[in-house]
Formats: sequence, structure tokens, C-alpha cells
Amino acid sequence: MRRFQEGDGDAFQELVRRYRDPIVSFCLRMLNDPDMALDVAQEAFVRVYTHAASYEPLASFTGWLYRIAYNLSINEIRRRTRQPVVSYDAAPERDEGPAPAREPRDDSPSIEEGLLGAERRDAVRRCVAALPPRYRGAVVMKDMEGMTFEEVARILGCPESTVKSRVMRGREMLRARLESYLAPAGSRTVAAAPAGRLPAR
Repeated sequence: MRRFQEGDGDAFQELVRRYRDPIVSFCLRMLNDPDMALDVAQEAFVRVYTHAASYEPLASFTGWLYRIAYNLSINEIRRRTRQPVVSYDAAPERDEGPAPAREPRDDSPSIEEGLLGAERRDAVRRCVAALPPRYRGAVVMKDMEGMTFEEVARILGCPESTVKSRVMRGREMLRARLESYLAPAGSRTVAAAPAGRLPAR
């Protein structure tokens, strides 16, 4: 980042290469909208480019970048009047050509187990996206991004005690939502996830 501040354009490209995927992933967890996550992540790097002079070398670049992405995500959440329902079951594009030959695959774990795991991950994503923004950001950064309370506090600009309170409350709300979501299927395994780290993907 110091190199970019000194006018090295290649340094900015290196920042994008290193941080693009983590920032897109973070925005996706905040917004639960793949297209919007890409847009917000792109805007975050635009802000880095246009506000490079405001970055102080003594600060953590990662924390500074995540704060930008967090603020942009919160702005987008507030802009929406309703949370859109995102379907991860969209039908694939039709292939006009002959079906390609497929190699036999090893279904271990079983297809059923794989689908159940995907359903649980989808349930977590949906329930996280339904949390109020202040709790969502704290839970995503702490339990899904693996940040420390200190790192989250620096990004949010609030005391660690506030972060701990938000994470605790967010986990409680998430646990309640997941139990309700999965109760009909007779599975409550995922409900224990908020107590530790949440499934990342």
C-alpha cells in the first residue's frame, strides 16, 4: 500500500490480487447476494484507489480494507427496503450440444449427505443474512472470517466489550433461527454452530 501511495500502479494490482476473493466472500456473507457482493467488493477497491492518501501506514491495511467493505455493505443493506430471497437452486443454462461423457464418480460421502451439508450451509447463509446489520457484521467477522475481538473492534470502531455483546446476541438469534429452520427435518446439528465458528462456505 505504501508503494501504491508513492505512485506504483502495479502495487495496486497486487492488492486486488491478494484481497479480491476474501473481500468478495465477506461481502457475500454480509449481503447474501452474489451479484451485489461483487459490486460492493469492486466499489471497495475503487475507494482504496481514490482514497489512498487517507491511509496511514501505521494502521492495518487489512482492517482498513475490511472497514471500507463493511461500511459499503451496511449502506447497501440500509438502502434495501426488503431482503431479497436468493435462490441457490437456479436451473443451469441449457446445453444445446450433446451431453458430454462423464466419468463414474465416487459418492463418498453419499449424495444424500452432500445435499444435507449444502442445505445446512444454505440455511446458515440465509439466517446470517436475516440478522440485524449490527449483529450480522460482528458474527460474520468473528465466526465466519475468524477475526479476533480486537480486530473486529478496530474495524467497527467500538470497544471490544461491545463486539462481544453483539457476537453473543447475534449467536443467540442465529441459533434460534436455525433451530426453527431445521426443526421440521429433525436435525438440530447446525444449531450448535454459532457457539464456535460457523461453516465458512
